[in-house]
Amino acid sequence: MKRQFDDLQLGSIELFCLAAELSSFTAAAAAASVTPAAVSRSVSRLEERLGVRLFVRTTRQIRLTDEGRLYFGQCREALAQLVDAERQVSGQHGSPAGLLRISLPTPYAHYRVLPVLPEFRKRFPDVAVETHISNRNVDFADDAYDLSVRGKAPDDSSLIARKLEDAELVVVATPGYLARAGTPKTLDDLHRHECIQFDVPSSGRRLPWTFRLEGEDIDIATTGSYSCSEDILGCATLVRMGAGLFQTYRFVVESDLREGTLVEVLTEFGGTSRPFVLLYPHARHMSLRVRAFVDYLVEKFAG
Repeated sequence: MKRQFDDLQLGSIELFCLAAELSSFTAAAAAASVTPAAVSRSVSRLEERLGVRLFVRTTRQIRLTDEGRLYFGQCREALAQLVDAERQVSGQHGSPAGLLRISLPTPYAHYRVLPVLPEFRKRFPDVAVETHISNRNVDFADDAYDLSVRGKAPDDSSLIARKLEDAELVVVATPGYLARAGTPKTLDDLHRHECIQFDVPSSGRRLPWTFRLEGEDIDIATTGSYSCSEDILGCATLVRMGAGLFQTYRFVVESDLREGTLVEVLTEFGGTSRPFVLLYPHARHMSLRVRAFVDYLVEKFAG
C-alpha cells in the first residue's frame, strides 16, 4: 500500500478538526498545547494540498466553508475509527470515547433523550455529547452529525433507521378552558373550539390532528387563532395557559394530566400515534461511541 500521508499531514488534520469543533484557532491551539500560528499553518497546508478553502476567516471568528464541512465530517469519522481501532486491539474495546453529535426534534429532546443523557454519561464518561435541537432535518455529510431522531425514516438508502417508539397522541386542555368553552364530545365539535396550531418546518403546512374512527386513523384539519412554528413546545405552553385545545404526545403532558392541570378529551377517538426513528449513516466500521448510544436508546425506548 502506497503511503498517502506523512506525520505532519496527519497532525494537520487533527488540528483542523479541533479548530472546526471549537470554531476557533486559539481554542484549538490551547486544547492541543500548540500556538495559534501552528494551527493556522496546519490549516493552510491542508488548503494548499486540497486546493480549496476550508475556513472563512474574519478578525473575530472562523467558520467552515461548504467544502470544509464535508471534509470535517469525513476526517472526524476517520480519526474516530483510528481511535476505536487502537482501543480494540489494546483491549479497551469496552470504553467508547470522543465527541458524539446528535440532532433531535424538540419534544423528543426535552421529554425523552435529554433526561437520560446523564445516565448514559455515567456508563460512558469518556463520551462527550453535543445536541442539536431542532425540528428541521439535518444533512449527515454536511453537518457532521453522528445520529438523528426524526418522525419518519427518509427515502435514503445511505441511512439506517431504527424504530424507537410509537408515541401516543392525546388532545388536552385546561379545566378553565373547558369550563369556559365546553368539553368537545365529537370530532365535529372541534370546529367550534380554539385549536392551537403547529406549522411543520419542512412544508410550512399546518399539522393535522389524527384520530381513530371505526378502526381507521383519520386526519382532521382544525382551526384556531394561535399558531407556532419551529418549536412545537410553544404550543404546549399555550395549552397550559388555557389558550385552547391541543393535540400532542402523551409523554409531553403526562405529568400535567396526573396533576390535573390538564384534562384529556375525545378519549373515545384516541389510540393514534406517531413514530420516532433513530437515523444514522451506514458505516463499515461504526464507532464505539455511536454503537453504545444506539444500543442505549434502543434499550430505553424501543422496548
